[in-house]
Amino acid sequence: MTSLCDDLLGEYRALADLCDTLTPAQWQMRTDFYDWTPWDEIAHLAFFDETALQAVTDAAAFAKDMPSLVRVMLRGDPIRGVARDHFGDLSGPALLALWRQRHEALVAALAPLDPKARLPWYGPDMSARSFATARLMETWAHGQDIWDMLGRTRELSPGLRHIAHLGVTTYGWTFVNRGLPVPQPVPHVDLVAPDGSHWTWGEPSATDCVTGPAMDFALLVTQRRHRDDTALRWAGAGAEQWTLIAQCFAGPPADGPARGVRGRAR
Repeated sequence: MTSLCDDLLGEYRALADLCDTLTPAQWQMRTDFYDWTPWDEIAHLAFFDETALQAVTDAAAFAKDMPSLVRVMLRGDPIRGVARDHFGDLSGPALLALWRQRHEALVAALAPLDPKARLPWYGPDMSARSFATARLMETWAHGQDIWDMLGRTRELSPGLRHIAHLGVTTYGWTFVNRGLPVPQPVPHVDLVAPDGSHWTWGEPSATDCVTGPAMDFALLVTQRRHRDDTALRWAGAGAEQWTLIAQCFAGPPADGPARGVRGRAR
């Protein structure tokens, strides 16, 4: 868990440092993610880091509070409304300061856990390793929305491999979540890492595969880019379907951006 938590903390701090540079006007600018503002993005992360900390440190209290949020989700209410209700009186800088406290405490609570320890969440319990990986992925993805809004290119994250692995391991779930049969075979995935090496999953295949930059794959599976706005290449029926609907995050089926809508920071 130590290495994963180091990467998680690095992801948190990198995004917090970026938000430290935002002007009051930029805190209220619209991103390409459902018109959320940077304030919405950070409030969303802060809210779920707060409930994540509760899940790690007081499972009974988490179980008591969880149904109220589940009811909101089942009603289909906009999820950003929950964070707005919770933090609505805070300015961007005040929200950022609170979020720093929450995520620092969360990482400190996660680091000593057994990677296989079970933690409650909104749905099935998760291993501590999966729990931390999910927080890293969500932080990275919402951070991308802000980088895109600013029209700036972010540095490649050391946590990128965790997101890529999550993207690969949710191949089957992407289809099951939509009530679709899972195409076989599972495509071979060969990604170019930031240092030029290759990260691979599955049996090598030239006819059922997804290849390309790890950054672009992470953007695809977190639904921050349409596949045609990446340098990815794919072959085979499974890969053809997957690259259109890939979704590495929990929740109901979601559709990524249309072709050409995002990509200013590439």
